[in-house]
Amino acid sequence: MESYGTQFFSQIDKLRDQLLISIDGVTDRECVEEELSPREILTRIESVILGIVDSLSKNEAPVLLLPNRSSWSNVDFDSGMGLQMSSEHSVTNVRSNCPSSVTRFAQILKILSVIYRLVQGNSYATKRDVYYNNTQLFGSQRSVDIIVDDISCMLKVSRRALHVAVSVSSNIYGIRNIVSSAKFVLIVEKDATFQRLLNDDFCAKLSPCIMITGKGVPDVNSRLMVKKLWDTLQIPIFALVDADPHGFEIMCIYKYGSVAMSFEAHSLTVPSVMWLGLLPSDLQRLRVPKSSLLPLARTDESKLSSLLKRPYLASHPEWQKELELMQQSKVKAEIQSLADISPDFLTSIYLPNKLRYGGWL
Repeated sequence: MESYGTQFFSQIDKLRDQLLISIDGVTDRECVEEELSPREILTRIESVILGIVDSLSKNEAPVLLLPNRSSWSNVDFDSGMGLQMSSEHSVTNVRSNCPSSVTRFAQILKILSVIYRLVQGNSYATKRDVYYNNTQLFGSQRSVDIIVDDISCMLKVSRRALHVAVSVSSNIYGIRNIVSSAKFVLIVEKDATFQRLLNDDFCAKLSPCIMITGKGVPDVNSRLMVKKLWDTLQIPIFALVDADPHGFEIMCIYKYGSVAMSFEAHSLTVPSVMWLGLLPSDLQRLRVPKSSLLPLARTDESKLSSLLKRPYLASHPEWQKELELMQQSKVKAEIQSLADISPDFLTSIYLPNKLRYGGWL
């Protein structure tokens, strides 16, 4: 397959023009939150500690109030921003005198002290470093991960402002200027598909473009990178995911965010992301071999029912039709299933035609 000419990108260029028109003037009226200074972050931590000291001085058991990051009732949806934590969200009480929460109370205080020292000394640590600071107290890495996000939400500061990174291998830091002639960005759900596209020289054939993968459910750094690409280049961003509930949700996380990270929606969501494929309707249209289709498991059906209740479905009736088709057919398929039509079908036919003729939702 040879490289395509400028005419090939006409639909993508048209989409870019539409996206730029839709965001024209939005930036001016949106509240762009500035990064807090180290002193302001330290003051917020000190305020939490002073509250604990005040309770102790009154012979009262200290209580920490954490915003509930797991409830959909605490989230509002805005098509221009995604899922945002409501200003009237409920909270979870972490009591120091309750057997079921005393350990968590101690874990939060310990991590607050670590963050305070990091911010004060302008140094950084990974979540793994924090965990090994006191493995006996934390018990597991997951406990640290959750508490760091809870603290970020409680203090109302971005997670990266706490000077705690995810891990050295996946960090993205210090990117100031991005210059590219790329026509579009392609988000690929799975690393296996990403590697296949690299092996097939996809980027060279559909040059200029940018590809990125979060290797499944994207971490914060992957989402920050996609957000940075959109804010800087303002070119169309397409998502290539499996035709199953899990793949659809991954696309939605990039586009509209998640409940757990809704407090940081302004710096993570990219509402301009388009669903390129694999669409449930593609399975019928392309006559993907039945041997390549997988039956929906009970967990898939449960996830699908949940997805159909998401607030953003109301503004995307075409998405709802696709999910309902999946629900009716009771089958799902991985992107790799297209190889059963022909080995190079994904890179030589499916993606080029989708991009050329505007086959996205």
